[in-house]
Amino acid sequence: MTGQRTVADSPRPPTPPGGPRGPEPRYGNRPTMKDVAARAGVGLKTVSRVVNGEPGVTPDTERRVQEAIESLGFRRNDSARVLRKGRTASIGLVLEDLADPFYGPLSRAVEEVARAHGALLINGSSAEDPDREQELALALCARRVDGLIVIPAGHDHRYLEPEIKAGIATVFVDRPPGRIDADVVLSDSFGGARAGVAHLIAHGHRRIAFIGDQPRIHTAVERLRGYRVAMEDAGLEIDDSWVALGSTAPERVQKAVTAVLSGPEPVTAIFAGNNRVTVTAVRVLAGQDRRVALVGFDDIELADLLGITVIAQDAATLGRTAAERLFRRLDGANDEPTQVALETVLIPRGSGEIPPSD
Repeated sequence: MTGQRTVADSPRPPTPPGGPRGPEPRYGNRPTMKDVAARAGVGLKTVSRVVNGEPGVTPDTERRVQEAIESLGFRRNDSARVLRKGRTASIGLVLEDLADPFYGPLSRAVEEVARAHGALLINGSSAEDPDREQELALALCARRVDGLIVIPAGHDHRYLEPEIKAGIATVFVDRPPGRIDADVVLSDSFGGARAGVAHLIAHGHRRIAFIGDQPRIHTAVERLRGYRVAMEDAGLEIDDSWVALGSTAPERVQKAVTAVLSGPEPVTAIFAGNNRVTVTAVRVLAGQDRRVALVGFDDIELADLLGITVIAQDAATLGRTAAERLFRRLDGANDEPTQVALETVLIPRGSGEIPPSD
């Protein structure tokens, strides 16, 4: 066994002064401009000039600094620049629900406008909770975003008045703000719903249901108003049982659709108040023995293949218009707050053209 040594017999490295050390940290300290200066063999001011694109540095020195930056993985810390300039080149977007397909193109359009202005977009979801909306909006303000685009969940936005006075430009989209004056970009929910219901009436329907979102939401109220006015224009009375507002959860919508299709005089057509209601309504109607007409507010994926007639609103144009208005404010526009209402479009695909079954 001479000359052989087990692991247990192997000499251990000496214990460092001050006791044994823990494992090496997984994440090291971020390199600083001082580290870059030491690696490149230049002064700190020279590194600062290169990082900020300032003149006064020879090509050879700039090359050495850039090589040091790349080898160290240095990233500029903009905190000091924010304090000097008062701008962060970032904006915040408060959505209702990041998972809602409607908000995908809206968010993307805002991001494209922000990028064109050299700004970063930070977004979050309020989950239709007014308290969470306020918490998120104020958290973005605390991080010194230059502006906010907000899809309101609540009805009182006075909490933003100090932020707006402090210079944070704010634009509301899809729904108006509550109890403050501010720029807002909307779709014509009233006009769109009125046109959709009138379309069903024109195809012979007299018993038409309205299945909508929660009654505290501006768009739900406006679409219900459009439904009522269209029925009134046609001289048609509305049975209270034909109207169902509430959560857009599939379980609630399924019960509401099933209810209006039941009884001795069931409805022959349904107007769905938004995309999520439409999706559930399509599933319920697929299991019915008789054909029921359907028009939905908001286009949905595969609606063209499924033959779903919709009132389409342009989410991307909503987002783009709101973002452009925001950057106009950031560029110094100080005119009175404005409200922009974008038109909706009726797209007939078959489901809204089904005649009454009785």
